[in-house]
Amino acid sequence: MHISEGMLAAPVLGAGWAAAAAGTYIGIRQIDTQCAPRIGLTAAFLFVASLVAVPIPGTSVHLVLNGMAGILLGWAVFPAFFVVLLLQAALFSFGGLTTLGVNTANMALPGLVCCLLLRRAVASGGRRGTAAAFAAGSMSVLLAALMMGLCLATVSTKMAVVAFTAQVPLALVEGLVCVFLAAFLRKVRPELLSPARLEAR
Repeated sequence: MHISEGMLAAPVLGAGWAAAAAGTYIGIRQIDTQCAPRIGLTAAFLFVASLVAVPIPGTSVHLVLNGMAGILLGWAVFPAFFVVLLLQAALFSFGGLTTLGVNTANMALPGLVCCLLLRRAVASGGRRGTAAAFAAGSMSVLLAALMMGLCLATVSTKMAVVAFTAQVPLALVEGLVCVFLAAFLRKVRPELLSPARLEAR
């Protein structure tokens, strides 16, 4: 779900950089010695998971996991995605450096929204927790795809529709993956689903 170099106009790129910079600034301010390992491990998992892309006509899809990342990290999902996308752009030419701000905002903001809306429900377990985990996984992908589609619509409506539609099946897969991950974490490390430092400061 990377937008490549040279596709977007300067105003869209500027808005993306502004959103990414604000979120990353807030997220960095919340990093301490207790949450730093969690951020590093989550970022590494995101990096590896998103490298496996499945080609489909007109585009390709890969696991995003921004919903679970948001639940685990809160505002720190912004610096985590920034580093992941920077490394992917520099090492593998996925996305680009000029579009790094847009791509970071498109991935991290839906994850943060899911965290703020669904974190407590996901941590609660039971049917409510399962439904919330599925919603977090699927909704975060659909929101990211919508944001990406709106960016691409400034270039080509057809491209935007194709890019968004391709992510719909992925949203269902991500919902199921998020259910599995949430159930696993509730058993082994339930405290990870309840990050204490979500407020902006």
